[in-house]
Amino acid sequence: MNKKDNILVIGAGLCGSLLALRLAQRGYNVEVYEGRPDLREVDISAGRSINLALSDRGFRALRLCQVDHLAKDICIPMYGRLVHDKEGNLFESDYSGRQGEYINSISRGDLNGILLTEADKHERVNIHFNQYCQRIDIENNVAFFQDAETKKVYTVEADVIIGSDGAGSSLRKSYYSERKFLFSFSQNFLNHGYKEMEIPADANGNHQISKDHLHIWPRGDYMLIALPNQDGSFTVTLFLSFDEGKFNFNNLDSEERIMEFFQTEFPDALDVIPNVIEEFTNNPTATLGTVKCSPWYYKDKTLLIGDAAHAIVPFYGQGMNASFEDVVVFDQILDQNLDSWEDVFREYQKVRKVNTDSIADLAIDNFYEMRDHVANPLFKEKRKIEMDLEKHFPEEYFSKYSMVTFREDISYHEAMVKGRAQDKALLNLIADKEVSTSLNMTQEELRFVLDKINEETEEILREDKIAGL
Repeated sequence: MNKKDNILVIGAGLCGSLLALRLAQRGYNVEVYEGRPDLREVDISAGRSINLALSDRGFRALRLCQVDHLAKDICIPMYGRLVHDKEGNLFESDYSGRQGEYINSISRGDLNGILLTEADKHERVNIHFNQYCQRIDIENNVAFFQDAETKKVYTVEADVIIGSDGAGSSLRKSYYSERKFLFSFSQNFLNHGYKEMEIPADANGNHQISKDHLHIWPRGDYMLIALPNQDGSFTVTLFLSFDEGKFNFNNLDSEERIMEFFQTEFPDALDVIPNVIEEFTNNPTATLGTVKCSPWYYKDKTLLIGDAAHAIVPFYGQGMNASFEDVVVFDQILDQNLDSWEDVFREYQKVRKVNTDSIADLAIDNFYEMRDHVANPLFKEKRKIEMDLEKHFPEEYFSKYSMVTFREDISYHEAMVKGRAQDKALLNLIADKEVSTSLNMTQEELRFVLDKINEETEEILREDKIAGL
């Protein structure tokens, strides 16, 4: 293991391009192969989320690679959720009670383009587009590629191969197809898929609804969300079952049926989506799944990273952030100057996998929270108390959402364990009417609530530990 090792990165998406840049900054020679065209020259967004939520963990990785300032230039801050009910009433729910904490809507393509350009500038990085990876001989570190234009199949050898090629990773497929070692793999799909549409800018190029929020239309079995874009538009995403319920993707099979669905469930959204029939009919419907696998590496030869190792559903807004945090953690392991790549890979998985499993589970939890609970009076009361506690005790109280989203120093696993216990403690206090938002609590009364939550949280954590949870 030395700086002369040639590293092959498969996949030039968000994680792959950032990883290549960081490895080059550390002095490694990196060859990046991408099956798609160069997105800086060709629009290849169809079927993929157009914009994403960038938060503190992602910015930490961008700072590490000295490109955070470039990302900030294309960010739109979102300070909370704006919930729309069927009658068009709005309910605002901030993401944090502290000042200066928000998430950012950012274009996937624009951010990926920035990272590709920065990696391209580095003398130690070469990026090859339109080169589809068919499979990897993991024993001999040989990757088989096909050129998209010439159809020629050829091989590339490397000292280390890193698969950052997403949920459909060729490297991961090679792990179980070559049967060189015991490999565990699961891919679990929700019965819901998603389809994207657009709220265009108004005649003056301005946003038609608040650009300071993530908009959500929760309807129990399904929901609509909207994130702002810099051109004044919003990317709207419908999450809907494929085949269950009164309305689903399979039975929305006519213009009349589609219009009935939106008129009944999302009338105020329909007012600002002029091409709903055309976009619903023509835009692709994509699946939502979680990938977990183990091990992520094979000897000192190959490693999975990002979605290739741990794809998650998008409902915590942490997919990109988690993949970027992978780069940070991998970089920290390299700082330990271990003896071999196998030692690096082993330690990286040991540190990282428990956290990626945790954010995968939290993302599923948040799916149900967003489509069902955000409009629930009990949830509203809980969030109001959390906001008050974060406002008055900004260094002492962090909600589960805040720990995941704004505390890069807290691991996903710790945020999940403590956050779930804390949620349970607060909901118990509300149910037992020991706290209420109907009271305008003083600082002293809020201190009592905080102490009570902390006390019950610790008790729940002790009980869970005894129960082995």
